[in-house]
Amino acid sequence: MENKRNITAKRLISVAVFVGSLIFLGCIGTKSTIDISDTEKQVFNTPVADTVEISDSESNYEIIIIEPGFNVWLQSVARPEGYYSQSFLENRNRILVIEWNNRVINTLQFNPQLYQLQIDYDPLIDYGYEVNYKLYNYFVYFQRKYNQRLGPFAPRI
Repeated sequence: MENKRNITAKRLISVAVFVGSLIFLGCIGTKSTIDISDTEKQVFNTPVADTVEISDSESNYEIIIIEPGFNVWLQSVARPEGYYSQSFLENRNRILVIEWNNRVINTLQFNPQLYQLQIDYDPLIDYGYEVNYKLYNYFVYFQRKYNQRLGPFAPRI
């Protein structure tokens, strides 16, 4: 009788662990789909190479983004400057830059054609609003165009 109880208890524990594992994997494996408008699709298919220079005259920091369609997307689809606070942008950029740089390093796991160069972003430096605004929006653009997920939140507009 004692052996039957032990076997039954072990089976129940095994089943509980298995069901718990399935639930856990189901939760972490879900990705919400991103709705891309027709206008945004047209911008993504723009063949002309855009060059966007992100700089702040006070901090002397600069980022140059050469990405077809980004400048058009920034002007026509992205939220306007002033929509987000600088602290919001800094917090998001901090998370997104860490993940971006991890993907640049892990060339066997992530496409090195997408993740080519590391971004030197120090959260202790005030880069100003414009640098943070355009960097954040580039991450949103990149994630939406290439169907990537760099952080725990969906890249929404």
